[in-house]
Amino acid sequence: MLAVQSILGPKEEPKGAIAGLSALVAADMERVNALIVQWMQSPVALIPELAGHLVRSGGKRLRPMLTLGAAQLCGYHGDAHIKLAAAVEFIHTATLLHDDVVDESALRRGQSTANVIWGNQASVLVGDFLYSRSFQLMVETGNIRVLKTLADASSVIAQGEVMQLAAQQNLETREATYLEIVAAKTAALFAAAAEVSGVVSGRGPAAEAALRAYGHNLGIAFQLVDDALDYSGREALMGKSVGDDFREGKITLPVILAVERASADERAYWSRTMEQRRQTPEDLQTAIRLIEQHKTIAETLSRATGFAKLASDALDVFPESAMREALRELAQFCVTRAH
Repeated sequence: MLAVQSILGPKEEPKGAIAGLSALVAADMERVNALIVQWMQSPVALIPELAGHLVRSGGKRLRPMLTLGAAQLCGYHGDAHIKLAAAVEFIHTATLLHDDVVDESALRRGQSTANVIWGNQASVLVGDFLYSRSFQLMVETGNIRVLKTLADASSVIAQGEVMQLAAQQNLETREATYLEIVAAKTAALFAAAAEVSGVVSGRGPAAEAALRAYGHNLGIAFQLVDDALDYSGREALMGKSVGDDFREGKITLPVILAVERASADERAYWSRTMEQRRQTPEDLQTAIRLIEQHKTIAETLSRATGFAKLASDALDVFPESAMREALRELAQFCVTRAH
């Protein structure tokens, strides 16, 4: 078996609020990383090679850290949270592999995507392998409620992807539909990642509901900020290039709000570039100008701030602790990273 460091690559040093949470779960995260490497192994050499490429490309392991942090918040002392955190990361990694194929993405965090290197077929099939691994890990916990929570989340994520595909290039998409897509596509896994630790800890329905609410609202805030950053030139803060959503015709909140306030000429511009996908190299800068003109980045971030506060407030049911404070700081960081 390959060593953890060789397959995961150099450790990314966490910053800001992420550093606080990361430090509190560091020992457990080492165990999760070792388990990820172990369960990525296969006699089919392409599987660990391709999966390892995506895992090495970076990322903060935010979702598995939520599972570990929630377990610590609940005072859990078993081992199930390690397997669950690895399962959550496998689900997330599988969705990234599938997303890059659907979106025809060429880069992720500055590196060529797996579908560019190995092709769409291999990316989809390795994504399927990682999904299956996640369910094997869930079963190993022996907890049927955990299996249901993550299985339900996986189903919702898939539905969210289809909803986004249907809304793509459609300027009639409204904010309510957009938020429904975000809740399914992104927030569902955040919510489940936190909730499962409440389930295995046996803290009861109130703790489980609080963790689910925290993860749900954190996930929405996180995605809103990502969608704002796509038009703000802060490429280093994202796992993609600035303007990817624009080039792919994704109708996100900054665009929805700009279209609602558009003049006839601006509406024609959005129709040409987003619905008809007839774009010139200069069109992205025009999109950024219009979005700035109508102040839709600020409005998107304002909504993200509201969801971050809901996430933070959900933790009130837990007693004061270093972990509760770290999770609250994480919610705040999701918004402040855009400034």
